[in-house]
Amino acid sequence: MEIEDMNLEKNPNLEENLNLDTVLEPQVGAIFNSEDEAKECYTSYAKSRGFGVVTKVSKKRDNGVKSNISYGCHRSGKPRTTALNPVKSHPTTKIECKAGMNISLQVDGKWMLNSIQLNHNHEMDPEKVKYLKCYRSIPPHSMRTIELNTAAGITLNKIIASCEIEAGGPDNLPWTNKDARNYKDKKRRSELKEGDAEAMHKYFVRMQKDNGDFFYAIDHDEDYRLRNVFWADARSRELYKEFGEVVTFDTTYLVNKHNMPFAPFTFLSCMFDSHPNAIITDQCQAMQNAISQVFPNARHCWCLWHIMNKVPDKFKSYDLYKPIKKSLKNAVYDSLNPEEFEQNWANLIQQFDLQSNDWLAGLYEGRHRWIPAFLKDIFWAGMSTTQRSESMNSFFDGYIHSNTTLKEFVEQYDNALRKKVQKEDEANAHSLNVRIQKVSPYKFEDQFQQAYTIAKCKEFQEQVALKIGCNLTTGPVVNGISEFHIEQDILVGKKKDRSKTCTFLVHFNEESRETNCNCRLFESRGMVCTHMISV
Repeated sequence: MEIEDMNLEKNPNLEENLNLDTVLEPQVGAIFNSEDEAKECYTSYAKSRGFGVVTKVSKKRDNGVKSNISYGCHRSGKPRTTALNPVKSHPTTKIECKAGMNISLQVDGKWMLNSIQLNHNHEMDPEKVKYLKCYRSIPPHSMRTIELNTAAGITLNKIIASCEIEAGGPDNLPWTNKDARNYKDKKRRSELKEGDAEAMHKYFVRMQKDNGDFFYAIDHDEDYRLRNVFWADARSRELYKEFGEVVTFDTTYLVNKHNMPFAPFTFLSCMFDSHPNAIITDQCQAMQNAISQVFPNARHCWCLWHIMNKVPDKFKSYDLYKPIKKSLKNAVYDSLNPEEFEQNWANLIQQFDLQSNDWLAGLYEGRHRWIPAFLKDIFWAGMSTTQRSESMNSFFDGYIHSNTTLKEFVEQYDNALRKKVQKEDEANAHSLNVRIQKVSPYKFEDQFQQAYTIAKCKEFQEQVALKIGCNLTTGPVVNGISEFHIEQDILVGKKKDRSKTCTFLVHFNEESRETNCNCRLFESRGMVCTHMISV
């Protein structure tokens, strides 16, 4: 650290070796070898004066490299409350304190202190600075001490007293009693209780007794503690026989009390050795390896929603975040074929100088697993671009919460499943007694009305309506195969709220009456291709 104006020597243990009473004020123009060194210097100063440090702003250049960082007092920011009654509002540390400093990256890779505000609008006490949350942390060895002593049945108060003696007094501990209790509670929530496992097993036995087609499997470790569990009710297994072409595996929904992923994943031993044609998961290498071994013939797709949901975290700090996001969404949602995607992606990378972005590079390498333009050659039941985790959340909404035990969960799962069946029965009954207006004179609309629910019929009608915008031009007939060029306005974008004019090529075999279209745009959504209808 080069801070000539502060007359401080370079010291990797600045915080421990400096006498906090003699720490000088940081000066504008000070040079630091790294952002960590700059923050360490400001933190040492903050401790000597009695306030905490937070990172307020961190700006990046177009290439993703940090260029400007602002640190502030822990009491900066506006106080916010959601309570309607001010009396019941929670305490807040925020009082809009303006104290802080700003550093910027230099050409030589070092950081310069550009500006600093030393005045605070509140009182400070260096003697009590250790109680501030930003300076409290439980080191790994203390965590291990708490875990081992808790397992031995020692009370937390005795554990804390032992740690205080070892540290030479409570004032020397970098954490408080509350921190220790929070850590113990968090650790306990992540562990499975014997009562929960026993209750779950009894539930499975009872369900299988009521219906022999109920399936469950429980996996224990060497100490007979519950490690993994899977079950499927009889109705779900039967439905898999009829609708098991596409399976979605969602590990984003967690029973947070135990931090265990609840995943409705059908596997061979449960589902009659029947392989799905397609499977959708989040972007997980372990899942990818497992699927390639267990389901070698299944097409594996990454959930598009999970990927696009990460865009704000990956690019929010960029100055050109909005145009980058718009260009990325255009490449993903508006590309109708692989060639068009390649061009749009290349424009995105070149325009915003994103060649060194590892996240985008990884996504491009796996583009055949998540870009819609690469997934139109197989039936996905409309699931490859939808928010599957949201449907899972709504399935359990109102039945479980972060503190739900496994004992409660197995009961609430049954209730949620019954509610799901009830809603399906209500939709079928409604569709049986209600008809919607047709949008065309074609007989196939009548067939759809008889076979599907109103919601599914409306999806089909959207496709039929698109047929009206088709402009057909006949081409040559070669060996009994007629060629047609179809110009059509196609809805694009994530919400299908924009249109673009596209031309598709359709071949019709006069002898076999078979039609082949090069777009695969509608079959990928489980619909009938309007171009084939036109022909």
